[in-house]
Amino acid sequence: MNNAALLALSRDDLIALILAQHVQIEAQTQQISALTARIAELEAKLAAPPKTPDNSSLPPSKGQKATLPDPTKKPPRPSRPGVARALAEQPDKTIEATLAACPHCDHALGPADQPEIHAYDHIDLPPIRPFVTRINRHSGVCPCCRKHVAAAAPEGLEPGSPFGPGLCALILHLHITQAISFERLARLMSEVFGLTISEGAIANILARAQTPLLAAAAPMAAPMAAAVRASPVVGSDETSARVCGKTWWQWVLLRRRPKTSESREVTRPGISAREIPARAGAR
Repeated sequence: MNNAALLALSRDDLIALILAQHVQIEAQTQQISALTARIAELEAKLAAPPKTPDNSSLPPSKGQKATLPDPTKKPPRPSRPGVARALAEQPDKTIEATLAACPHCDHALGPADQPEIHAYDHIDLPPIRPFVTRINRHSGVCPCCRKHVAAAAPEGLEPGSPFGPGLCALILHLHITQAISFERLARLMSEVFGLTISEGAIANILARAQTPLLAAAAPMAAPMAAAVRASPVVGSDETSARVCGKTWWQWVLLRRRPKTSESREVTRPGISAREIPARAGAR
């Protein structure tokens, strides 16, 4: 509104105009105050450190990982002498690679012309396959006494399980030490060694090994149990195990030196160090 328009207004119109402007100014003043307070609040939040999983209740998944430096801009590592695999002391095969003629001028070359040698080893596994021994036990009727006779089985190759001690030892190692299950062990035998063996046969091999293993561990069981009993502090833990369709409990008792473990069928949850039987070394 210009000066001419204001001069044309009456006294009452000017008063009404001033009152309307006053109301508008008051509303704008309140709005400005609210916006100023909001700006101050937002500026305070900007000054505060950002919330991270380290300084707030944010889960780790909400944290922002730091930007890693460019791997191509790493400073060069200090040089050091190289290390190569040592050559085998007794290689199974040695190949002498020599030149019959110079590749540049085709001049004939002899051993005396090639005194320098670059030696390196090439290592590989031979084809792995089961070694099968067939035993033919001959039998017949004695022409003198007319009784039936049969040749004795060779020592170590008696009838029964077809699997020899080397294969049984490997299965024990892979199942007990490397914790390979029956299914995967049967598959490994087929894929790596070309040997077809069932999970039941593996279970029978493990069952047959129990008696000689317990006999070998028996001399160590009593000293191990006595050492655990004599220890002032014994750490223990237990876990359940299924043995022949029954629930057994396996305890591991640990002191400063080698640990002792045993499995036993029980109906209660705990055992004390004084209750360890003499066979505590057997697993």
